[in-house]
Amino acid sequence: MEVRIFSCETHINHALDMFVAEQKTFPMLEELKQEEKLSTVCSYCENSALYIVANEN
Repeated sequence: MEVRIFSCETHINHALDMFVAEQKTFPMLEELKQEEKLSTVCSYCENSALYIVANEN
């Protein structure tokens, strides 16, 4: 099952903690591309997402 959490700067630690707690493994953390930042919001608030926390591909 693929898990993708979008996060702003404020919620990145929470996103990482939640991923590890739910998936019992370490995630891949990537910074979103500039064009993705414009249309993607944080999974925890309405701010623009800067990062994606996801399963390793």
